[in-house]
Amino acid sequence: MLVTGGAGFIGSHSVEALLAAGAEVVVLDNFSTGKRANLPARDARLTVLEGDIRDRAAVARAIAGATHVLHLAAQVSVRASVEDPSDSCAQNVLGFVNVLDAARRAGARRVVYASSAAVYGTPRELPLTEASPTAPISPYGLEKLVDEQYAALFASLHGLSTLGLRYFNVYGPRQDPRSQYAGVISRFAEAIAAGSPLTIFGDGGQTRDFVFVADVARVNVAALGSDATGIANVGTGRSVTLLELVAALERAAGRAAKRRFAAAVPGDIRHSAMRPERIEEIAGAQAPTDLEHGLARLLAA
Repeated sequence: MLVTGGAGFIGSHSVEALLAAGAEVVVLDNFSTGKRANLPARDARLTVLEGDIRDRAAVARAIAGATHVLHLAAQVSVRASVEDPSDSCAQNVLGFVNVLDAARRAGARRVVYASSAAVYGTPRELPLTEASPTAPISPYGLEKLVDEQYAALFASLHGLSTLGLRYFNVYGPRQDPRSQYAGVISRFAEAIAAGSPLTIFGDGGQTRDFVFVADVARVNVAALGSDATGIANVGTGRSVTLLELVAALERAAGRAAKRRFAAAVPGDIRHSAMRPERIEEIAGAQAPTDLEHGLARLLAA
């Protein structure tokens, strides 16, 4: 089993879940954002390799002997994709093609990869399903959509089994609140722990589907073991406003949060929501982690 980006936020939780399921895991990570400390210090079934998915030779070495690949390595900052689209594309498109090509050359049976709800852009309809129109509004979203097209092409040309997971707003331990692409929850959690004001852009009425990282890891493991192909949305099926999020965070922390409102971010998507039926068919209809419980686990980490 190869996990690219396995030392990162979602990657390290997925590696833990795979090891718990009895798998032997090889991690390929360039450690630009991932950390060795995120991974078990000692496990005979875990091999950690330092390398970049843009390096074809490094990918080929890592994938040798692997039957399944979980591809999570990526440049995940929307802002960075706008500021440096060439670098973002090199990581998110060329790097992905390197992984696909190495997988089919090595005879791997299956590739499950991280896509994103960013492929939808500003939703034309809610809740979103896998059949909803796609219209990315950032290079990052476009890169993920191109990845889906490449995966479908490799499936058609080479018979490679591929499944793309369109993650919604993932949160939980190990998400760096100081990184430029940190989720709003990790930033809010750090602020409330420090007694600092929570900056809310706009009126706080915008909605998001927040999914706990352990639930995403469980889905990743189930997806690797399934024969489902194409794409699937990954979320809870329940969206909350940012103000509802703040209230849940206050309850989890046991303290009131200071609020500071700022101008809305231009181009920010107002509402987001998804239907979970397909991912429930793939991974089982297990109840997602309650938001307040997930926030408590984040604060305790």
